[in-house]
Amino acid sequence: MSYRWEEDFLGALPIPAEAYYGIHTMRAVQNFLVSGFKVPAELIQALAQVKQACALANERANLLAPEIAKAIVQAAAEVAEGKLGDQFVTDAFQGGAGTSTNMNMNEVLANRASEILGGKKGDYHLVHPLDHVNLSQSTNDVYPTALKIAAIRLFLALSEAIAQLQGALQEKEAAFAHLLKLGRTEMQDAVPVTLGQEFSAFAEAIARDRWRLFKVEERLRQVNLGGTAVGTGLNAPREYIYAAIEELQNITGLGIARAENTVDATQNTDVFVEVSGLVKAAATNLAKIAGDLRLLSAGPRGGLAEITLPQRQAGSSIMPGKVNPVIPEMVTQVAFQVMCLDQAIALAAASGQLELNAFLPLIAFNILTTLRLLINAVNILRTHCVEGIQANEERCRHWLEESLCLTTALAPYIGYEEAANLYKKAAATKKTIWEVATENGLFKAEELAAIFSPAELTRPGIAGARKLKHKIKKKE
Repeated sequence: MSYRWEEDFLGALPIPAEAYYGIHTMRAVQNFLVSGFKVPAELIQALAQVKQACALANERANLLAPEIAKAIVQAAAEVAEGKLGDQFVTDAFQGGAGTSTNMNMNEVLANRASEILGGKKGDYHLVHPLDHVNLSQSTNDVYPTALKIAAIRLFLALSEAIAQLQGALQEKEAAFAHLLKLGRTEMQDAVPVTLGQEFSAFAEAIARDRWRLFKVEERLRQVNLGGTAVGTGLNAPREYIYAAIEELQNITGLGIARAENTVDATQNTDVFVEVSGLVKAAATNLAKIAGDLRLLSAGPRGGLAEITLPQRQAGSSIMPGKVNPVIPEMVTQVAFQVMCLDQAIALAAASGQLELNAFLPLIAFNILTTLRLLINAVNILRTHCVEGIQANEERCRHWLEESLCLTTALAPYIGYEEAANLYKKAAATKKTIWEVATENGLFKAEELAAIFSPAELTRPGIAGARKLKHKIKKKE
């Protein structure tokens, strides 16, 4: 491999001749050999668009020659489209509040723009990484601005994925609306519900997440672009600042706005804690739903088995025929990971000092990783699991009859104590509540049919009261 030499105020380093990055990037690579995780592609592409907007704004403010601005804009557009992705080589966990990522971008764009103008990599006379690409900017305003853009896009994608999952759950709610089954509280037999009602609760929880996530764009749209180092805007002319925001709106198609207080927007990152909390709430609901799907499908013969999940893969290397609920298990793991990343985001946000938060790279990596994880997990849960769920009606009927839970519906007619005696007798004789209640002469078969009607058992009020109001036991 051939090399070129570049210098900074710390000395000189060899750089691969064909690399678009330069010495500042190389120092970061050497300093942060820590995780192997790269800066998220979504952040790189958003930062390229910020650089594109800044170049156009600098040209409009007569700070940058048109031919240089045009070359930087073209280079930035290429990166935003996903090109030169292998040139962004810094570790995701880096000191300096994102300076290494910004320097990496500046050098890649400068070298690519120099190529466009007929120059060579490493010759910064035509386009300089700092004097031209980074003109009127600081890491401290372009990096958090790019992070908000990247986050907004992923939040919109997650909101759409959540909406589709909600729709799939609502379809199952309708399909299972007729199917009466045993409800359970604290893992013990409770009172009847329909399988459709259980899925309606899943859908409603996801609907709340959809609404929360849909509103996130409003929380992230205010950026500190133009604030430069500490939010005061030093070295950024007003004409440039307003032009940069306008150009960024046009490039991204997002409702980006300049923060009213850019000093605050530069040093405080609580907005990421807020939106991460909303993502954690969604992860919590997903973990609950995934756990319930595992329970309801447990078996297929030795467990509840009230529903059947789509079979995705062999479940054991030793037990032939075994199939595991791998999709809900994956979703649960993702949900736990999201919860943990949320804690790291909160700690990083709380650890900023004075005019800047040095730990923004951790916030960036975790919030974007969180969103990407959930988007993928939600889409897989819908397509590989929920859409293919089938109800086992016979099994639902079996557990309902075996449980003696129907005793509760008789209490308003015969009182709690007598109902408890019925329950005890049914349990001792291994008979159903229906059988014991008719044998004791407490109810006729047609009366029990009215009380134990699925519609009566799963809506407010005393089951069968409209037909058997005269039998309801008066409280004395």
